[in-house]
Amino acid sequence: MHIDILTVLPGLLESPFQHSMMKRAQDKGLLTIEVHSLRQWAVNEYGQVDDYQYGGGAGMVMMCEPLANAIDALATKRKYDEIIYLTPDGERLTQSRVNQFSLQQNLLLICGHYKGIDERIRTNYVTREISIGDYVLSGGELPAAILVDAIGRLIPGVLNDETSALTDSFQDNILSPPVYTRPEEFRGWKVPDILLSGNHKNIDDWRYEEALRRTKERRPDLLND
Repeated sequence: MHIDILTVLPGLLESPFQHSMMKRAQDKGLLTIEVHSLRQWAVNEYGQVDDYQYGGGAGMVMMCEPLANAIDALATKRKYDEIIYLTPDGERLTQSRVNQFSLQQNLLLICGHYKGIDERIRTNYVTREISIGDYVLSGGELPAAILVDAIGRLIPGVLNDETSALTDSFQDNILSPPVYTRPEEFRGWKVPDILLSGNHKNIDDWRYEEALRRTKERRPDLLND
């Protein structure tokens, strides 16, 4: 998979992709991540990529010209399955959507900044708008890093145990069950006997029931969906 990211602050994305699973995915050649500074396509020698809003109002807007030229230039190298704009008013990111993205080959992510991007880019280029939650950040770089991480770990070969992703929260629209490891007893707190029984069917049944219980308590909306 190849993911291109357009941003005015490429330095914010240097660290997230140089550690843990994202580094492993790139080292294995399973994922390529390229971060592009939008200022390469600035409208003048001062690196301008934003301007005042038409109609007045506080806050700057990312301009059409740099974004359109950047997208056009990158699109000459590969055909994008999705051009994704990270924005608070986009579709709420879900595991189901991440699963779909992980099946694609080429993605382009646009990190918003200031008051956002000119609406004409959203209308004519963007194919999907994604929000990571009902709150506002200073830019789309952190949401882009989150999205890439969520997608990258699903690429076959990235996780040491590929079945691990299948039991993550939200995969079946329910939360994950409780998990335990050694020691068997700590400060008088014991691991449930069922997990020590060796009966895998009973363990699977217990985990499913616990996952349902936890979902009913914490996220009943998932069961309604």
